[in-house]
Amino acid sequence: MLDPDRPYRCSPSVALRPETFGALAYHFGTRRLSFLKTPALVELVTTLDEYADIRTALTASLIPTAEHGVYLAALDALADAGTIEPR
Repeated sequence: MLDPDRPYRCSPSVALRPETFGALAYHFGTRRLSFLKTPALVELVTTLDEYADIRTALTASLIPTAEHGVYLAALDALADAGTIEPR
């Protein structure tokens, strides 16, 4: 389960391929493919390691506060897939 008060990063085993809708994330270890469905989510995932925790990363992003819950759910799914991981 994702803990938004902890620091996370994009897994080094993941490659992101930019797409018009956002990005495809391929995990070389699990061979799972995930879809990052918005450019804002791609930006959030790629900059997670610059912040003390996920909440700080969300606050620093251009994502409206009202949408933070949606992005936390997306990050939770990406954590389950191994796309992002605690650091």
